[in-house]
Amino acid sequence: MSNNIKQVNFIAVQKWFENGLNKGRDFMGRMLKEFKEFAMRGNVIDLAVGVVIGGSFSKIVSSLVNDIVMPLLGLITGKVDLTSLQVTVVPASTNSTGLSINYGLFLQSVLDFLVIAFSVFLVIKAINSFKKKEQVAPKAPPVPSKQEVLLEEIRDLLKVQAN
Repeated sequence: MSNNIKQVNFIAVQKWFENGLNKGRDFMGRMLKEFKEFAMRGNVIDLAVGVVIGGSFSKIVSSLVNDIVMPLLGLITGKVDLTSLQVTVVPASTNSTGLSINYGLFLQSVLDFLVIAFSVFLVIKAINSFKKKEQVAPKAPPVPSKQEVLLEEIRDLLKVQAN
């Protein structure tokens, strides 16, 4: 008799386990389907393209700042390299490195930000101006259909007859 009970319990556990596996498969299937729908939306793909272009754009801006703007700014300020500007708090010794506040690097980061912000502003302004030109362009009036032309002629004849 105890063998029958063990066999019934084993079958119950097996069914419970299979039921749980099926629910897990259904859940994972739904999750994968939802993720696929989410990933294939236009906004997500546009965002991914924007991130890649933004990464490349940051290299261009960094080169612009480091190779063009900063040397010109250094020329204006008396050939001072702004990235090397710092305030030494604790001088270096043989036992330890010194402690300094590198405000020149901070100034360069601020300048990077300003150049990026101004560039994005110009791009958005250009896009908006194209949109305005598209909206301002007058559309040609629609050509009336033959029925409309005939109805207008009938209307005009009825007005003449009524007078």
